[in-house]
Amino acid sequence: MPINKIVPSKRAAKLLAGVVATATAGMVAIFPGQPAVHDDTALAIKIMQPWEGRHLVAYLDTLPTKPVYTICDGDTTNVRKGMVETTAGCDKRTAGKLERDYRPYLVKCVANWDKAPLSWRGSMLTLSWNVGVGATCNSTAVKLAKAGKYRESCEAATAFNKAGGKTLRGLVNRREMGDATRPGEAEVCVTGLPT
Repeated sequence: MPINKIVPSKRAAKLLAGVVATATAGMVAIFPGQPAVHDDTALAIKIMQPWEGRHLVAYLDTLPTKPVYTICDGDTTNVRKGMVETTAGCDKRTAGKLERDYRPYLVKCVANWDKAPLSWRGSMLTLSWNVGVGATCNSTAVKLAKAGKYRESCEAATAFNKAGGKTLRGLVNRREMGDATRPGEAEVCVTGLPT
């Protein structure tokens, strides 16, 4: 369960409103010159980018048990030492990967995915980007959502706050209420739930 109290916030409401205001038929043109993405993908990108940080040059991420080269917004697919990407290339990688490699699996493992609250869907997508679709689909958070318990689901997702077997303050912040400049996943998740 969460370490901190999970509450809705004005900044999370503003983030959600920005995605909703720019959506056309559930699609959002989030990156200039790139194809539109689903509204939940757009929200996931807005949640996760500040946490991942954008790196145009590949770096070795040593937090995972097996260190892995990473580029752009936390992308590890086919990344090698010395690889360089452009801003537009990172936009394409991030949006494309979420739309192609993450969202379809969550849609498949969560019946009526598109009927779930946008805030919950965006939060689960960013969680899956960080921990994988298998871990997300098999999580208590998804099981609770399938039972219609979205608030409890938002809180259950905060359990993914460890790396290398240790609870990390940065992951606690990311999963819960964020920090001074970035909203957390649970913060956004509960902000968009019906009251």
